Amino acid sequence: MKRLATLAGLLALFLQVALGQSANGVANAKRNAQVDTVLQRLGRGFMAQPARVGLSVGIIKDGQTYFYNFGEVEKGKGQAPTQRTVYEIASISKTFASLLLAQAIIEQRVKATDDIRKYLGPTYANLAYQGQPIRLIHLANTTSALPDNLPDLTAFYKQVNPDSVAVVANRKLKNYTKQNFYEDLRRVKPDTIPGVVPRHSNVATQLLAYILEGVYQAPYQELLAKYIEKPCGMQDAHAFETEASLLATGYNENGSHMANQSIATMQASGGLRYSVANMVKYLHYQLNERTKAVALTHQPTWGTPEGEAIGYNWNIAKTVDSKRTLFHSGGSFGFASHCAFYPELGLGIVLLTNESDRNTQASLYDLSDQIVQGIYGTPAALKAFQQQLLAQKYEQAAAIYKAVKAEHREFYLPEEYVNEWGYKLARAGKTQPAIALFKLNAVLYPKSWNTYDSLGEAYEIAGNKPLAVANYQRSLTLNPKNAGAVEHLKKLGQTTSK
Repeated sequence: MKRLATLAGLLALFLQVALGQSANGVANAKRNAQVDTVLQRLGRGFMAQPARVGLSVGIIKDGQTYFYNFGEVEKGKGQAPTQRTVYEIASISKTFASLLLAQAIIEQRVKATDDIRKYLGPTYANLAYQGQPIRLIHLANTTSALPDNLPDLTAFYKQVNPDSVAVVANRKLKNYTKQNFYEDLRRVKPDTIPGVVPRHSNVATQLLAYILEGVYQAPYQELLAKYIEKPCGMQDAHAFETEASLLATGYNENGSHMANQSIATMQASGGLRYSVANMVKYLHYQLNERTKAVALTHQPTWGTPEGEAIGYNWNIAKTVDSKRTLFHSGGSFGFASHCAFYPELGLGIVLLTNESDRNTQASLYDLSDQIVQGIYGTPAALKAFQQQLLAQKYEQAAAIYKAVKAEHREFYLPEEYVNEWGYKLARAGKTQPAIALFKLNAVLYPKSWNTYDSLGEAYEIAGNKPLAVANYQRSLTLNPKNAGAVEHLKKLGQTTSK
C-alpha cells in the first residue's frame, strides 16, 4: 500500500507539472499572438508610408525574442530581409564607443573627468573655452562643443544633387586620414563652455575612438570585438566589412540607390553595420545592468530624466507611467535606425530600415512608441488625461494635468513627449489644441528654450504674430544659439533683441 501511495503521489505530481506546463504554454502562446498581431499591424502601417523599402524589427520581451521583416532588401528584387540582413546603424554606433569608454573607466585606464588634451599633447590648447577644457565625458554625452563634422562640407553638399551626395561624400573623403582629422582638430574653436549644451557631433565620437585606440594600443575594430561583440554573442559581426549578399541596399526618399558609407574617419561615429539579430543581442546586454560598464553608461551625465537627460550617448527619459527608458536613433545617406529599451519592463526594441529621408527617424521613433502602447496598452493616467482634454476641448490643460496627477501619482509627461504630441496635432491642422499642449509644456518646463520655440511656431501657424515673436525671443533668451528662432524672427520681420 505504501508503494501504491508513492506511485499515486508521483502520478499526481506528474499531472500537476504537466498541467502547469500546459497552462504556461497557453499563456506564452497568447503573449506571442499579441506581439505578432501588434507587430504585423504596425509594420504594415510603417511600410505604407511613402518611399519605404524594407524594415527589420527585433523585440525582446520577458526574455523572449521576436523578429519581423517587411518589404525588400533591394527594390524590385522581391527578396524580403531576414534577421541576418545587415544595415548601417548610423549614429547608434556612438553608443558602442561610449560603452568602450565606460569599460576603460571601470578598468581605471582613464577617468571620465580627464581633460582630452591629456591624450592629445600640448599642441591642442585650442580645445577649451574660457579656460574650461573638454573632458572625456563630454565626448560621450554630446556636450563637447566640437563641430559636427571635420572637414565641414555642409555648404558643398548643398550644391550636390541629393541622389549623388553619398557617392560624392565617399569620393571627396576617400583620402581623408586620421592625420588629416587631427590637423583640422588643431583649428577648431569651441564656441561655448563644454558640458553645458547638448549638440550632435560626429567629431566628438570619432575623437573618443581615436583616444581609446591610444589608451589600449589596439585598433578600434579589435576593441569592439573584444569588449562588445564577443561578450554580447554577436555572431559573424563584421562592423566595417560586410558580406555583400547580407548587406541591404540603401535608398533616399526619391527611391535612388545610395552608396554605403565608407568614410574611415566616421566609422566610430556612424559607420557600424549590424543585423537586427546582432542588435537584439546588443540590447540583451544593455538590459542586463549587472555588467558594470553597461550600468555606468545608463547613468545620467547631463540633465535629469524628469526633463531631458543623457548618459553615455544614450538619451534617458521617463515614460508617462514613470518607467525608465533609454533610446538612440540614427540616419545615414540610405539607412535609418532606432533602439529603445525599458530595463524595468525587460523590453527592448530594434528598428532598422534601408531608406532614409527627413522623416524616417521620426517615424521609427513613433513606431517604437506604438509598439510599446500596442503591447502594454495606454496607461490609466494618460487615458484619463486624454479623455479630460477632449471633454474640455483642450482648455485649462495645466489644471487638468494637476488633477490627474493628484489621482495618479505615477503620471509624468516628458517634455519631448508633449512636444511631439503638440506637433502631431499641428500637422493635422488642429492648431489650437497644439497651442494648448505647447503652453502646458512651457508650464511644466519653464527653463527649456525648446518649449517656447515650439509655442512660437504654433502661434506663427495660427497667425498670431505678437505671441509668436514673444515666444521666439523668450527661447533665444534661454538659448542664444537657437538658430531656428533667429530665422523665424527674420521671416516675421523682427530683430533678435531679448
